[in-house]
Amino acid sequence: MVKYLILTEKPSAAKNFAKALGGTAGHFADFDFRIMNLRGHLMTFKEPEEMVAEPLVKQYKSWKLVDMPWNLKDLSWQRTYIKTRTKGATNKQLLDQIKAELQTGYDGIVIATDNDPSGEGDLLAFEAIDAMRWQGQVLRADFMDETPPAIQQAMRQLLVIPDNWEFGPYLKGESRSRWDFASMQLTRIATTLAKGAGYSVVAREGRLKSVIIWKIYEQWQKIKAYVPVPYFEVKFKDPAGHIFARAVDKKATEIAWRFKDKQAGAQDLTRYHESPVTNEQHATKRQAPPKLLDLAGLAALLAPSGLSPKQVLSTYQKLYEAQYVSYPRTEDRNVTFEQFNELLPMVDQIAQLVGVDTQLLTHRQARSTHVKNQGSHGANRPGTKVPSDLGQLDKYGQGARQIYTVLAKNYLAMLAEDYIYDHVTAELQDYPAFKTAFNVPIKLNFKAVFNPDSDDTTVEKAGALGPTAKPNLAEGTNPKPQTPTTKWIMAFLEKQNVGTGATRVSTLSEMSQGSKSMLNESKGKLTPTQTGEISAIMVENTWIASPKITKRLFAMMDEVATFQMPMSQLLHSVTQVIEHDMPQMTENVQQLSARLGPPPKKRKVKAKPKAEQVTGVYKGEEIHFAKTWGNHTFTDQEISDLLAGKTITFETTTKQKKPFTAKGQLGKRTYRGNQYIGFKLIK
Repeated sequence: MVKYLILTEKPSAAKNFAKALGGTAGHFADFDFRIMNLRGHLMTFKEPEEMVAEPLVKQYKSWKLVDMPWNLKDLSWQRTYIKTRTKGATNKQLLDQIKAELQTGYDGIVIATDNDPSGEGDLLAFEAIDAMRWQGQVLRADFMDETPPAIQQAMRQLLVIPDNWEFGPYLKGESRSRWDFASMQLTRIATTLAKGAGYSVVAREGRLKSVIIWKIYEQWQKIKAYVPVPYFEVKFKDPAGHIFARAVDKKATEIAWRFKDKQAGAQDLTRYHESPVTNEQHATKRQAPPKLLDLAGLAALLAPSGLSPKQVLSTYQKLYEAQYVSYPRTEDRNVTFEQFNELLPMVDQIAQLVGVDTQLLTHRQARSTHVKNQGSHGANRPGTKVPSDLGQLDKYGQGARQIYTVLAKNYLAMLAEDYIYDHVTAELQDYPAFKTAFNVPIKLNFKAVFNPDSDDTTVEKAGALGPTAKPNLAEGTNPKPQTPTTKWIMAFLEKQNVGTGATRVSTLSEMSQGSKSMLNESKGKLTPTQTGEISAIMVENTWIASPKITKRLFAMMDEVATFQMPMSQLLHSVTQVIEHDMPQMTENVQQLSARLGPPPKKRKVKAKPKAEQVTGVYKGEEIHFAKTWGNHTFTDQEISDLLAGKTITFETTTKQKKPFTAKGQLGKRTYRGNQYIGFKLIK
């Protein structure tokens, strides 16, 4: 009987597979199996200097501009274990356990990691497989989500992968990983230049990060430079309050009938008189429900309520693992017919849960705009597992109720009828250039279910037009640039087609976290930190901050995945970007003090007195080591014993002044990558 080891991405996924297949080990379809799990990425690339020949080590360890760009052919692209701080087995120990299990006799490994559009799941699986030096068969389980039916179907249709270097998803993940690693040169360049100018920060740069930070910084510069300029123009108003105005060409720099001077506007007003309203037109129009959401759209909608991208990402993942919502990292904005029909029996239950009137859900046929014969995981939506009440979701993290409610209402809106409204237009008989237009709702339909966007042209109760309208002098100002928000930057990235919904959210989350964050985020409002401002200034006019270049990079990664471009060609683009951007950053650094003010003066720190050294012979070699350890000074006898390789014991205190007995001997120590001989505690 064929026997497979099923490798999931994380413990929660292993539990879902066990539930679907009847246990952590057993028989399914025509094979025996055992399920084991990884913990996401267990491996990472070694440091650059550890992946080159000895004569090149100094160059690849350097942050000096003269040592960049690298020749990427010098790198061996070797990986090492990621050091973890969590309790339990280290990453090496975890892989050793899986390897030991494989040695008991298996015919193949089934990759059952997340089926990411970026290839991330395939990459982390092959990282582990390569680290274990597995030479046997590898198969792929391609599942839509972690529900039992989806898992069972995937396990009946396993795809054999003869060679990972001929498997598109892996190539995409590996090429992206290598590109991002090589692009660390940009961080080294920007940081080195900034520190040379007196700003001691790590200026993180990279595709997507640099696009985001520059766009937000640029918008704040527009806001700071904004000066309100009032203008005056003639408009008409009828008794019901409808405004008649002339159309404005948004591209025009000057508008002849707008006056900066109020007196000039008043003079223009004398040219007009009360006019009858004419050419009233009514057109019944329809509006289809909005698109289904991805993670970026969801995060943008929830940001004003105080949920950060990190919270949305974290809580959504937990809800997905519990099967209450669909797969998070999808690129789809539609669902397939199969997914639509699968969720259809649950819609009334979901509607009642989130407070939607089921009588509104009369369009239960698949809409061609939302349901298509294409896609994989489908758009973000509720899962087929429906909670009994929203409070049941609270244990999955902050914002769980809001996440589920927004997802549900967005999906249910597709099952409501089109919004129907009366589009009213009219003009003035004596001055036809003055027109009005507004919408009057006839039937809200889907907008009564889900309506995230306001429509300024919609009036709930519109009075009758005319019969006449009187001229008046209206005052306005040039529009102030919009404040950068999560919704604003997500809309920009989507319009530019840069990144996926999930990568936009994860990148924004990363940029907003920690003491070295690039952004401050508060209820969706995004403000650069000083580190972010420095990073932004350094990438002005660079390729790495260009949406067009970033969009092209994503397209190139897709081409690698479909074998239209070799990985070497994609990686060469890193060098091209660096060759273009390094001179530009050298120019940009001159702007730091002008825009941010002089760098802060370095505080003088008194150097600690150097500890007295002991010189002696240890294991046949002359060594030097500190005569003190903590607050204990070694006696002559203790020094003699240490040099003889003996273990010594003495009473001392911890940094918290708690007494304890120290026991140790001389041994190899490491400080900042350098090895030396010193006193070392032993258990």
